[in-house]
Amino acid sequence: MIRKSHLALAIGLTLAGNTSYAETTLNSLEARLAAMEKRLQMAEKRTAAAEQRASDAEQNVAKLRQQAQQNQQATQQVTERTAAIENKTRAADGFEFHGYARSGLIMNDAASATKSGPYLTPAGETGGAVGRLGNENNTYVELNLEHKQRLENGATTRFKVMLADGQESYNDWTGDTSDLNIRQAFVELGSLPTFNGVFKNSTLWAGKRFDRDNFDIHWLDSDVLFLAGTGGGIYDVQWNETLKSNFSIYGRNFGDIEAIDNTIQNYIVTANNFAGPWQFMLSGLRAKDNDRRISPAQRNEHAGDSGIHGMLALHNDSFYGLRDGQAQTALLYGHGLGAEVKGLGSDGNLTQDANTWRLATYGVTPLNSRWSFAPALLAQQSKDRYINGDEYRWVTLNARLIQEITQNFALAYEGSYQYMDLSPLGYKNRQAVNGSYYKLTFAPTFKVADIGDFFTRPEIRFFASWMDWDKSLDNYASDDAFGSSGFTAGGEWNFGVQMETWF
Repeated sequence: MIRKSHLALAIGLTLAGNTSYAETTLNSLEARLAAMEKRLQMAEKRTAAAEQRASDAEQNVAKLRQQAQQNQQATQQVTERTAAIENKTRAADGFEFHGYARSGLIMNDAASATKSGPYLTPAGETGGAVGRLGNENNTYVELNLEHKQRLENGATTRFKVMLADGQESYNDWTGDTSDLNIRQAFVELGSLPTFNGVFKNSTLWAGKRFDRDNFDIHWLDSDVLFLAGTGGGIYDVQWNETLKSNFSIYGRNFGDIEAIDNTIQNYIVTANNFAGPWQFMLSGLRAKDNDRRISPAQRNEHAGDSGIHGMLALHNDSFYGLRDGQAQTALLYGHGLGAEVKGLGSDGNLTQDANTWRLATYGVTPLNSRWSFAPALLAQQSKDRYINGDEYRWVTLNARLIQEITQNFALAYEGSYQYMDLSPLGYKNRQAVNGSYYKLTFAPTFKVADIGDFFTRPEIRFFASWMDWDKSLDNYASDDAFGSSGFTAGGEWNFGVQMETWF
């Protein structure tokens, strides 16, 4: 066994004795060290490059994260704006559908055809309604389609079209006798951003329409005032906190409403003013050449070509200030073409000297938890209406009581009385008459809710009506209801069923 000290000594003697070999070995070591250093430098460069790439990657990732956050924020803002727009759309835009309809069957006590209608008396020709409960035989429908929109600048638009039809046939198919008609088609523009001052909250309109502020006594089927036609105007000109006005111009063609070839046009300019519960309306009418129209009578008279109309109305939010409920009262006057005070501008046969006064009032009040009461009064006097010297006077008293039995069933009781004194002086071969008309109705009524409310619908009514009138009224005309075959004074019973709805 060789000792380590002897091996080291041998190696040292060998190296010392061979100088060239030692030098070669050192050079080889130095070369290898240089190569190693070069590789280390290259490795350091690769490491630095990798670190740079890693740094660049981290920066790119940070940028991507920042961009993703920005995109997310932008998406959230778009979502919020879209939701806001959708909320506005749901609140103010879109289509609406509204309607009114009534339909029913009526017969007399012999189960045969009978006469009926709120205007069946001789006074009905000049607006003398007697009450509709248990006294209607027609089917009448109004279908209203509206489109409303609110723009980004705050302005609003409204388009409305009304399709209406009236029918007295009981058949299911009535196309041959239909009165189908477009009764309204108009556009409103409201909240216009460039309108300021008294016009800030006003609404412009144009087209064919019923005036927005018409009002009526519904259970008599009588308008207090009905203004309609084709034209334009502006609503809600606000002079101060309590006073506002509507201004409009309407056009109508004289003759029957269905006549479209009549060349005489009547223009109606109105100023309708509201101050608190008070309403004052003033209108002027002009129909050039209408004075060429000659009334058919024993004494021919020329129709008028101009007129004025005024109305003063009080809208109470109580029953005449006495108890809970509501009441409306109106006093109307018309001269010349304005003497048709209810259907303003609709009668072209009025003389230039015609004068009409009309009083209309009604109220609704709950008497207690089970009973409700609704009285109404209509009275009118018209002179020189169609013939100089003629006179039409009448008054209608009406009252309806509703007794609630259950939340879906009630009993309705209605009584009507009308007195008339008519002196037409031969107009349309009418005869002078005076006398009274009476009607009593009992109507079991079904509703889905608010049984005691006069103005909630739908309703289904079964009814029995008794009516009678003075015999002298049968002589008024040969073509009206009274005095016709099977419908003369002495008492008449009518029975039937009717539905009525609006929404």
